[in-house]
Amino acid sequence: MTDPLAASPAASPGGPPAGPSRPIKVLIVDDQPLVRRGLSLILSPDPAFEVVGEAEDGARAVALARELGPDVVVMDIRMPVLDGVGATEQLAATVPGCRVLALSTFDMDEYVVGALRAGAYGFLPKDSSPEDLASAIRTVHTGEAVVAPRLLTRLISTYVRHPRSTPPPLTGRTELTPREVEVWHLMATGLDNTEISRALDLSLSTVKNYITSIFDKLAVRDRAQAVIAAYESGLVTAARTGDGDGAPERR
Repeated sequence: MTDPLAASPAASPGGPPAGPSRPIKVLIVDDQPLVRRGLSLILSPDPAFEVVGEAEDGARAVALARELGPDVVVMDIRMPVLDGVGATEQLAATVPGCRVLALSTFDMDEYVVGALRAGAYGFLPKDSSPEDLASAIRTVHTGEAVVAPRLLTRLISTYVRHPRSTPPPLTGRTELTPREVEVWHLMATGLDNTEISRALDLSLSTVKNYITSIFDKLAVRDRAQAVIAAYESGLVTAARTGDGDGAPERR
């Protein structure tokens, strides 16, 4: 499968393509001055990025984002005044052109889920390498989701091992066609688009069309949110002990 941190060619969410003449504008948000400065020192030497500002809390981040129009906001989660989840919700509603990449020392599941639900396009722990950070910024700038592999693996594992006894109703699920449910299930069990096309004997473009329709009907933004929705809805749950290797099974 594709590496979740693999970089894609960056493109502006609504303007000219980013590149040598159009660096990705980045706003750094963290309540610790040393962390803000460190992130800025990591990104500033790279001509692909332009650090346009720094903010010490979520409220200031929202204000600066409205003023500066960054392409990507690198957002700490735990901050005073307004935390990263609340700030992300406001940015998604009022500055939809910018993408949020959440960072946190505390990579607990509720923070990851909270950030993604709020509208973040990615989540990285703060001990990620500079290379992973740069790659993640490029990827979320294209509108793709990025979650550090160890976090995504643990997040899915949490839902698999502790499925909800009464899954909440999921808006749009009843509107999915049987084929779309099948594609959604394979996506949730970890298959990428190429693997889904092989499993169902469909063309890659047809798989992409199905996935676009699934996102629209479920009212989710990306693959990470679709996977979370699959486990929460009970579409995928854990195989019982003794049923094989413990891989997810479909309900």
